[in-house]
Amino acid sequence: MNKRNMAVIKTNTEDTKMLARLMRAEAEGEGELGMLMVGNVGVNRVRGNCIDFRNIRSIPQMVFQSPGGFEATQKGYFYQGARDKEIRLAKRVINGERQHPASNALWFFRPAGDCPPQWYNQPHTGRFKAHCFFAPRPEDCPNVY
Repeated sequence: MNKRNMAVIKTNTEDTKMLARLMRAEAEGEGELGMLMVGNVGVNRVRGNCIDFRNIRSIPQMVFQSPGGFEATQKGYFYQGARDKEIRLAKRVINGERQHPASNALWFFRPAGDCPPQWYNQPHTGRFKAHCFFAPRPEDCPNVY
């Protein structure tokens, strides 16, 4: 079976490596599951074409979106290469694997304390280790559902 036909977003080898780098930079300390969740958010932003992510149609546009993008690219810790492990994880989310609470999420952040019930009017879907995840309402962004 050709895995390329299973992809939920358009990608190529370099884009996959870029997503893998982002996953590593944002969540390496949260293990494979945490990195998969960051990947879910990234893929959802490309799929969504809604809210803050209108016209974000590729992994590079998503990774380097400013404002509204990722702390890793904006604060300078997006410098490590993608290892085979992260590339395999990136391929899983590109092929549609989803992990709750990031399944439909467009945002995550690491609060000092508890997760707020909403973030920019988006409902909290859950927490994984240090990160809180937030998803749009289905009517606001049907492409991520």
